[in-house]
Amino acid sequence: MWSKIANTILLFRITFMVILGLITLFMGYQCMHVKWSYSLASTVPEKNSDMLYFKEFKNLFGDDNNFMAIGLHDSAIYELKNFEKYSELITTLNNKEGIQSILGLPNLKRLEKNNQKQTFELKPLFETIPKNQKTLDSLLKEASKLKLYSNQLINPVNGATISFIAIQKEIILSSNRDILIKFIVDQSKKFESETGITIHFAGFPYARSIISTEVKKELNVFLFFSLMITGLILFLFFRSLRVVLYTLIIIGMVVIWSLGTLALLDYKITLLTGLIPSIIVVIGIPNSVYMINKYHREYNTHGDQIKAMINTIKKIGIVIFITNLTTAVGFLVLTTTNIKILAEFGSVIGIHIMSTFVVSIILIPSIFSLFPPPSKKNLKYLKLKKIDWIIKKIDVMVHTKRLSIFVVTLTIIVFSIVELNKIEVVSYMVDDLPENNPLKKDLKFFEDNFSGIMPLEIVIDTGHKKGAQSLKNLQKVDNFEKSISSIEYISPPISIVGFTKTVRQAFYKQNEAFYSLPTTRDMGFIMNYLRDNDNNNEFNRLAQSFVDSTGRYLRISLKIADIGSNKLDSLVNNVIQPKIDSVFSDSKLKATITGSTFIFIKGNKFLIENLFTSIVIAFFIISLIISLLFKNIKMILISVIPNIIPLLITGGIMAFFGIPLKPSTVLIFSIVFGISVDDSIHFLTKYRQELFANNFNVSKAISKSIHETGSSMIYTSTILFFGFLIFVFSQFGGTVALGKLISITLFFALITNVVLLPAIILQFDNGKYNKKIHPPVEHMPELAEGINNYIEPKKKN
Repeated sequence: MWSKIANTILLFRITFMVILGLITLFMGYQCMHVKWSYSLASTVPEKNSDMLYFKEFKNLFGDDNNFMAIGLHDSAIYELKNFEKYSELITTLNNKEGIQSILGLPNLKRLEKNNQKQTFELKPLFETIPKNQKTLDSLLKEASKLKLYSNQLINPVNGATISFIAIQKEIILSSNRDILIKFIVDQSKKFESETGITIHFAGFPYARSIISTEVKKELNVFLFFSLMITGLILFLFFRSLRVVLYTLIIIGMVVIWSLGTLALLDYKITLLTGLIPSIIVVIGIPNSVYMINKYHREYNTHGDQIKAMINTIKKIGIVIFITNLTTAVGFLVLTTTNIKILAEFGSVIGIHIMSTFVVSIILIPSIFSLFPPPSKKNLKYLKLKKIDWIIKKIDVMVHTKRLSIFVVTLTIIVFSIVELNKIEVVSYMVDDLPENNPLKKDLKFFEDNFSGIMPLEIVIDTGHKKGAQSLKNLQKVDNFEKSISSIEYISPPISIVGFTKTVRQAFYKQNEAFYSLPTTRDMGFIMNYLRDNDNNNEFNRLAQSFVDSTGRYLRISLKIADIGSNKLDSLVNNVIQPKIDSVFSDSKLKATITGSTFIFIKGNKFLIENLFTSIVIAFFIISLIISLLFKNIKMILISVIPNIIPLLITGGIMAFFGIPLKPSTVLIFSIVFGISVDDSIHFLTKYRQELFANNFNVSKAISKSIHETGSSMIYTSTILFFGFLIFVFSQFGGTVALGKLISITLFFALITNVVLLPAIILQFDNGKYNKKIHPPVEHMPELAEGINNYIEPKKKN
């Protein structure tokens, strides 16, 4: 079959090249329509019960993550001239299109009782900018009495203050978000330069804007560096600009295809899918290395260019197809996770790893056949002294130091397994950003002064309409809020209970002693002042964001620190949930925890569990492919063991250096297993050929296999190592971990495949040929050099 494929490719090479060129032009046009993601990627399936409830929550109360916070902690803000500047800043921002509202100290409003009209009126605390410091101090003192805002907008202990900026939903989900966030930051920086007071920023819109801006930068930077580094390594190996140019053209076509596919499938560019072009470059280059290396070896043997091309396709076409398939499996299994961002990432890379095979198998023979054959200078690398010396040393070591190899390997395995028991499973909401990133430093400010900024929501179902107006129900909720108000890492809760207490405080002329729920005695008087009219509609609208339109559901909002998924999970399930059970167990009220932070906790667990499942699936599918190829359990074990050991070593290194298991680090295991097993397949296929060609002399077959495949394995592993290593220069911790750990794992995979794998074969394969079993490897001429003579013909009936 592969002989026909080889002849067809060379016969119709111009036609194929034109077709591939037209596909590339079409995909290049589609690239113009690639969209950026502006939404928060969810790792919880859409049909998951917690996600469905979160959607119900948003339908009832709106988004809990559309707020940006600006905070400051400097006593100078309470000086008249600085406070005036701060008021101007808040006014400027409030008037900006796209900003829904701002709640902060300069535009603070309080509820006041109007005895004449028997109603409440919501009035600005600072109706005008105070004319002197004494007036300002007096008004600030009044602000400190408003208990609803204490520890929400103002830290009563140290004077730190926050302003919350609500951004319109349609702005958050569009490119205008980044423009608006830049405007907010620029205006705030202007305030900083005028006053010398530092402003801190936080909130989901701000964090997402920072991350998406960095992703845009890194997409182009990493694509450029991946092409540059792989091109440089190719030149150092092959010493030919022509080889480098053709190889980069080939891989460049597939990169265009991958971006075009994102547009065609309406997949948006996220932190994960933004890595696709660079990963395609790194993983796709080895195809060219194996083919060009084989072509040069063939030509060096007999000097016939066309014959060399045909033999290259015939002899390693199927091998490259299988190795590409196993690599693609490592990514395609991510589609089984039922997590959208992983499914999109895995499917696009998986498809285009196979595309690199198609493009390489067509273009390399086609392009090289149109130009003169390689010169002696181009073939010098086949006899590179350093590579030759390394391969000879490996060959000697495998034959004479097998016991030492096994002892060292076993020692490393034991160490890795012991260390693996210490590994942590934890991630953070802003895990991807480095410690010195301003966003992380600002987040620390909000955690130190206001217990955090991440939203956690609790919804109380009273069971019937207007149940939120029941004093008995409000008292239950108040008891619950008091029980959690002193929990570390959590801000004081805010709900309709706080608004009701504010109403009573206003009724009693802002006396702080009356900031509590109404008694049955004063409830009637207060209700008379709460009749619906224009004066208190603004206050009602604010309060109604914590009660649904039917009055059945009420919302308790908390802000929580980014303490890591483990502590967050423990806090929610071992502290907050037991208090819910304790307070509401003897009532008809039903409390449910939800919100963006809760979904993050659930998503993190779900993601890690599913990634482990994908590793198992990848392991099974790749083992199945090898079993179909060799039909030999021993071969399956021999090929799998050298590729599991690097994963164990990486896990041990992670535990030793305190690198936790999180989505970005778990992801590497299924990816690397699919990539590293390629070397095993190349080696085992060549070993099988050499075994037959050398009369089943295992030692000789091993030596020839090492010399034949060793250099290509070193070349491709070097490209993969440095190709993935460029990700360590990312601004995102997840990307850094991905690049660093994949490079480390592939380095150890090279050692186990080029040293341990031959040693295991030499130790456990006796070279005996079972004439009753004829696996596919023996029926494919492309895989069976020297094999067919040993296959007994089938008896005719």
